[in-house]
Amino acid sequence: MTGIIGAMDIEVNGIIEKMTDTRTEVISGKKFTVGKLEGKDCVAAKCGIGKVNAAVTAQTMILRYSPDCIINTGIGGGTCTKTHIGYVVIADKTVQHDMDTTVLGDEAGTLFLPEESIVYLPCDENLISRLKKACDTVGGVKYITGTVATGDRFISGKENRQSLNDNFGAVCCEMEGGSIGQVCRINKVPFAVLRSISDSMSEEDDAVEYSTFSKAAAELSVSIILDLMKLP
Repeated sequence: MTGIIGAMDIEVNGIIEKMTDTRTEVISGKKFTVGKLEGKDCVAAKCGIGKVNAAVTAQTMILRYSPDCIINTGIGGGTCTKTHIGYVVIADKTVQHDMDTTVLGDEAGTLFLPEESIVYLPCDENLISRLKKACDTVGGVKYITGTVATGDRFISGKENRQSLNDNFGAVCCEMEGGSIGQVCRINKVPFAVLRSISDSMSEEDDAVEYSTFSKAAAELSVSIILDLMKLP
């Protein structure tokens, strides 16, 4: 079974609408839809915005449905000159940029897990490969792989975006993927993060870009997920 998590309705509704043989459950205040997507077992959920919402949803999904993998899908902001609006980012790893115990001598972004301390959480190589194939199948999709930076703040302004690139090598920022990755790492569940860029490092107002392009960006992510599920 494939688990799919998005933060907002526009990121998951297009997926849920394509599912068949569905049933729903509400657990921990989160609605989970279980069924078939392109003939394959799937569970999808809207987690809500932010790291805690994402972590609660991921952990509940793992405990209740035991997915073979989890994919976090949706939109994100560009943090380098290569991630233009309409591009897609497939994470090869995630980092939580707002984790900061540097005053104690730790590296910025260090996570403290039960068995390790780690900064970058690697995504599953097989899922990365399959997402690339799905992007190729959709056609005309320009995508890059790289670090996705997660934090509980909407990043705006070129300086703030550039800072994430300078400090963590991030090509994209968002608010859920890294915490989902942390939960998956603890539970030894393969995970991936897919982001379609809705706002960038251009001179345009970030809120205006987001409002203008978020719906189209989310629809692109949905298309890629649907084609992913069609792959053998």
